Amino acid sequence: MLSYFKELSLNRTAWLLLAFVAFALEASAIYFQYGMGLVPCVMCVYERLAIFGLLIAGLVGAISPRFFLTRWLALLLWGFSAFKGLALAIKHHDYQANPSPWNQCEFKPEFPQTMPFDQWFPSIFAPGPVNCSEKQWEMFGLGMPEWLILAFSIFALMFVIVLLSQFKRAKPQYRSVFR
Repeated sequence: MLSYFKELSLNRTAWLLLAFVAFALEASAIYFQYGMGLVPCVMCVYERLAIFGLLIAGLVGAISPRFFLTRWLALLLWGFSAFKGLALAIKHHDYQANPSPWNQCEFKPEFPQTMPFDQWFPSIFAPGPVNCSEKQWEMFGLGMPEWLILAFSIFALMFVIVLLSQFKRAKPQYRSVFR
């Protein structure tokens, strides 16, 4: 099984699939915001940024998946984004599951001064005046944070499998003179 995932990580299509899935999640978030009129909270903005990290990881990995440094840079970005996104989604779920005055998110995102994403891309990363503990949407009894926990868990699990596969030797390619 690990050799299969090793071969998959050396394939550009797999990295583009990661980028496509992350892009689809970003497009869904934009649809929820502008199509359905749901206002993103600060945690939603942070979770969007984690998904954007997955998109960048997929694109970096697709540049040259057989090149060691490019693949490992993409893997590190994938792992960081998946686990950070999972932690953010769990915290967001905690805000909604245990609402209280002392368990609330910030009113304004706290991006570094050198990368103020909410000022650079306000249509995507600027939160609205909504509290993180407010449930705005549900599907099958699960809110947005629960769905994101599921998505980031899948991203994290796949990352661990692909990471472990990197330590598996690739199959040697034998060439026959008579073929």
